[in-house]
Amino acid sequence: MTVVSPTVVPRMVQKYQSPVRVYKQPFELVMAAYERRFPTCHLIPMFVDSEVLGESVTDDGSVHTVQRRCKLDVDAPRLLKRIAGVDYVYFSQENTLNKRDRTLHIESHNETFSNRVIIHELCCYSAHPDNEDWTCFEQSASLDIKSFFGFESTVEKIAMKQYASSIKKGKEIIEFYLNQLEEEGITQVPRWSPSLDGPSVAVKPVCATPKIPDQDLPAVPALSDPAPADDGDGLHKLDADYIKRYLGDLTPLQESCLIRLRQWLQESHKGKIPKDEHILRFLRARDFNMDKARETMCQSLTWRKQHQVDHLLETWTSPRVLSDYYTGGWHHHDKEGRPLYILRLGQMDTKGLVRALGEESLLRHVLSINEEGLRRCEENTKVFGRPISCWTCLVDLEGLNMRHLWRPGVKALLRIIEVVEANYPETLGRLLILRAPRVFPVLWTLVSPFIDENTRKKFLIYAGNDYQGPGGLVDYIDKEIIPDFLGGDCMCDVPEGGLVPKSLYRTAEELENDDIRLWTETIYQSASIFKGAPHEVVIEIIDAASVITWDFDVCKGDVVFHIYHSKRAPQPPARKDPPGGPHGSITTPGGNNVQLIDRSWTLGLDYSMVESPLTCREGESVQGSHVTRWPGFYILQWRFHNMPGSSSTNLPRVDDVLASLQVSSHKCKVMYYTEVIVAFLLCHQGLTLLANLFSASSNILLTKDGNP
Repeated sequence: MTVVSPTVVPRMVQKYQSPVRVYKQPFELVMAAYERRFPTCHLIPMFVDSEVLGESVTDDGSVHTVQRRCKLDVDAPRLLKRIAGVDYVYFSQENTLNKRDRTLHIESHNETFSNRVIIHELCCYSAHPDNEDWTCFEQSASLDIKSFFGFESTVEKIAMKQYASSIKKGKEIIEFYLNQLEEEGITQVPRWSPSLDGPSVAVKPVCATPKIPDQDLPAVPALSDPAPADDGDGLHKLDADYIKRYLGDLTPLQESCLIRLRQWLQESHKGKIPKDEHILRFLRARDFNMDKARETMCQSLTWRKQHQVDHLLETWTSPRVLSDYYTGGWHHHDKEGRPLYILRLGQMDTKGLVRALGEESLLRHVLSINEEGLRRCEENTKVFGRPISCWTCLVDLEGLNMRHLWRPGVKALLRIIEVVEANYPETLGRLLILRAPRVFPVLWTLVSPFIDENTRKKFLIYAGNDYQGPGGLVDYIDKEIIPDFLGGDCMCDVPEGGLVPKSLYRTAEELENDDIRLWTETIYQSASIFKGAPHEVVIEIIDAASVITWDFDVCKGDVVFHIYHSKRAPQPPARKDPPGGPHGSITTPGGNNVQLIDRSWTLGLDYSMVESPLTCREGESVQGSHVTRWPGFYILQWRFHNMPGSSSTNLPRVDDVLASLQVSSHKCKVMYYTEVIVAFLLCHQGLTLLANLFSASSNILLTKDGNP
């Protein structure tokens, strides 16, 4: 007998969040416009009818609640309507208008097919927090499809289309009725007051409300500052006008992805979060797939933190050989305002640069170019008054020959492409390749597989002098700034290159040591945690009342963080030397995994716990400190967190991070940094602070001429 298992339809849940939209009219006037949408609205063809089911008003008249039942003719395929057996969809809506607080909360959900599909929508109108004569509007929605006759994907697409349409249409409708009110002479509605009895009367203002010039353009948030902690009131949300001015035209669904990913970062990253432009680049690179964008961005943030990339422009100084022989540099901007970078690759001695500097120095230099490009994009956004998020690169290949195909040089190029592709997505707006010689197809065959398909679409390749005619360089760059070496009249500061003198070449050992130095110039260490094999760090404390501080990122998996104290010094495990060298690996499951607590030790006897365990989820950044009470040995431990398989649907929201990186193996990874502030230093810092305070107090008591 064959048992046929029932088909399990995967449950589909989608969430949407709109940016804050601003009406430059008072809340009361916007409410008067909103009421005109009922019982029907000719501007919304799908909104067929509505009826009031219930209505209540508080004794003082400050809160007015209305329950409505709305009838919608959803734009769905006729076949789907026939299968479902309905022509119309009904929604329940509850509006709560608080005249005292100047807010309108709208909550709606579907009645039709509620056993198969749950659509929940929340909207809010409120007075602008910084300008009481303006009104804010924001909207969120969730779609939970349990099952729908096998048409789950179709229903999801219809819902997404309706959501996008309502977001776009909503503001237009309110503005239409605001204009209608103005035409009728209603330009002001008095605010609610307990002393007013009965309905408010619309009157014309004596004079128009003065416009505030400084607030005509949306303010630019301090995006480089650490994200402020969310106070629960949703005060750190993106404004629609700000998005359009600084980030560009996005669809409602794209805006939703940006806001939700930014919100997740504010909740999970305790320190600095990336700028909105940075988040948007990763979303665009993954076609606004939230999970994929979150995965790659979190990996990139860990990489940036580990190698101090945020400070690269301040700390990196190009060696003299790069200044003389690296044939690249910034040169004005293209016709769209994008920063223009010129690379005379055909004139570059790639072999000489690799032999003189090493692969890592070249990579650092290219990263500094990318960081400078991001900075120039921000500047050009302000200068040109429109979003500029990427740059144009012009590559001149005149002089390219077989010596450029030197294997270590190609290897270095591929490594650079790999790192840039992973950490600077959607920063290249256009790549103009000029004067491509016959050898170019060989080089292109080698490097093209490492370049993202979306990036390859931005390449324009010209052979010989084809770039000089129609459809060539002048279509993208103003004639006045075409470099002299390409037939233009503009002098270009890009070095001409040439062969690097062999006297500057360095030995393989020198280059290897230099490469190690460059990429170990970081205060962070990495460690692997395995099931049954935690990673531990011991810190010896001589003086009580010292402070142990830590900062770590959970790169992969979920871990539990412990702090223990022991009077005994734990003994590190013995090392064994692998063949070929004395630098062995620790005899644990991974080379960067250290276990210090002996298995024979008993908790409570040989060592004790001094902090409550802290469960840390994948993608989280954790900072903390502990004031030591006793001298001795403190052990910081990261242990593998066993997650019950049956509770995956009930995990906290932060466990949604990096859905494609959910741990399927028994391995986790952390990147950490620890520091000890000793008691003497704390005392010294306290005395210094007191001295500064005393000095400041003394200065206050002095007169202008310096006399008491």
